[in-house]
Parts: sequence; C-alpha cells; structure tokens
Amino acid sequence: MLASGNSSSHPVSFILLGIPGLEESQFWIAFPFCVMYVVATVGNITVLHIIRTDHTLHEPMYFFLAMLAITDLVLSTSTQPKMLAILWFHTHEIEYHACLIQVFFIHAFSSVESGVLMAMALDRYVAICLPLRHSSILTPSVVGKLGAVVMMRGLLWVSPFCFMVSRMPFCSNQIIPQSYCEHMAVLKLVCADIRVNHAYGLFVAFSVVGSDMIVISVSYVMILRTVLWLPSGEARLKAFGTCASHICVILAFYIPALFTFLTHRFGHHVPRVVQVLLANFYVLVPPMLNPIIYGVRTKQIRDRVIQGCCKKDP
Repeated sequence: MLASGNSSSHPVSFILLGIPGLEESQFWIAFPFCVMYVVATVGNITVLHIIRTDHTLHEPMYFFLAMLAITDLVLSTSTQPKMLAILWFHTHEIEYHACLIQVFFIHAFSSVESGVLMAMALDRYVAICLPLRHSSILTPSVVGKLGAVVMMRGLLWVSPFCFMVSRMPFCSNQIIPQSYCEHMAVLKLVCADIRVNHAYGLFVAFSVVGSDMIVISVSYVMILRTVLWLPSGEARLKAFGTCASHICVILAFYIPALFTFLTHRFGHHVPRVVQVLLANFYVLVPPMLNPIIYGVRTKQIRDRVIQGCCKKDP
C-alpha cells in the first residue's frame, strides 16, 4: 500500500529479508551477531567511562577516541536491534520513515567515523613529527572545532540522501534484500530517474572518504619518514607501536566499507549472500574491534580496566 505525499508516493513500510540465501541458518547466525553487538556496546561504554572519569586522559587523542566510541555506539545501535529482531523473530517489516532514519544514521555516522579516523591520524602526525609543538597546535579549542567540523560534515552531507529519496515515487516492490536500510538498497526501489542520486552519492563518497584517506595516507607517510630517522631502535619501536592500533582500526573500517560501497554499485556478479554478510560486518566489526584494539594497545586504558576488575575481586 502506498501513502501519498505532496509530490511523491511512498510505501507505508518496507520488508527487510535479512540474509537472503541463508534463511535456514539465520536463527543461529544471529547469536554471533548478538555477541558482537554486546561486546561493541560494553566495550565502547567502558572506554567512554574511563576517558570521562580519568582527568589524565583529557588529551586530543582520547577526545577523538571518545568521539569514535560514541560514533560506534550510534552506528551499531541503529542497525543491530532490528537486525536481531529479523533473524530471531521474523519481524521483517520496517516503517517507511524508520527506514529513512536508519539510512541517515548509518551514512551520517559512517562519515563521522571516517572523519574521526582522519583527525586521529593528524594527532599522531603532530605528536610524532612535531612533538614539541603538539600542545600548542592541538589546543582544546582546535580539537573541539575539528570534532565539530567532522560531526557537522557527516550530518549535513548525508541529509540530502533522505530528502531526495523522500521526494521520489516508489515502485510496487517493497522488498529490501538485506538486514537494514541502506541508501543504494532503498534507491533501487524508486520508480524514477536516479542518476542525480547516484551522482550525489559518489560525490559524498569521494569528497568525504576520499579526502579522509588522502589525509590519513599523507600523515602516515610523514610519520614513517620521521620514525625511520630516529637514532634509537627502541624509540622507533615505541613510535611504531603507538601507531599500530590506529592503523588496525583504519583497516578494519575502510576495507569492509569500500567493499560494500563498490559491490553495491559495480559488483553485480558478487553473490547476494556475500554482499549482505559483508554489509553486516561493516556495521558490526569496527564498533566491536575498536574498543578491544585500543583497550589492548593503549596502556592507560588497559591499566584502568585491570584496576577496575581487581577492585571487584573479593
């Protein structure tokens, strides 16, 4: 059934299929998904709590890490509860406006996460290449403005996605063959010329992710050059260790994100089940891995977690 708007018509709801091709296994697949979501939620809340309560961690690196944790919580929570409801309870229907809200949160906070990773790369560059000027360059004011720009960019750049889709007519097909509402998946149900939407999607992808990846790459090239010139092997090892966790987080985010983006547009021969599973990993794996990686690699956070666990022991 279609609902009429001022200049377009849209369905009352969509049907999310879950994981097409694995219908018989969806109930069991939901269990590892649930574990990953619980780890992501508990881990990111723990990181936020440690950073908030420990005043020695009120530095640029940890401010960006707190932003990353908030972004991961929003990104995973915008998809996982509905995904688990589909896989366990077969509640496949999602209301039209709820679907557009999900599109907005997924793409806006993916953009924010990319921007936060870029900001963290800049912080590592200044800390390693310009250590004596770190506090004067990345002042609290500069860090706050950079965080605000990253947040506003994500929200403002993605908002037109939902606005443009909401003004377009939909076909009678209301089935989205995956576990959550993604921009390209919703766009495929539109009965109109979507070339402008495609063009804007590519513009956002290249202007946001493309520019962030360039800044990250240049930052780490400069870091690598500086580290290799350090006279002490121990100093080089320490500098590499400082950056290792951030590089792991970058790879965990960009590899599934780029694969998902490319297969939606060009991967017509990639099996549907592979596309859907990787799209699920894209919103599940980074939020789960980020607090684990930083918890293990960052001594201050690791020590606080250990202290908290020891205090609970009898």
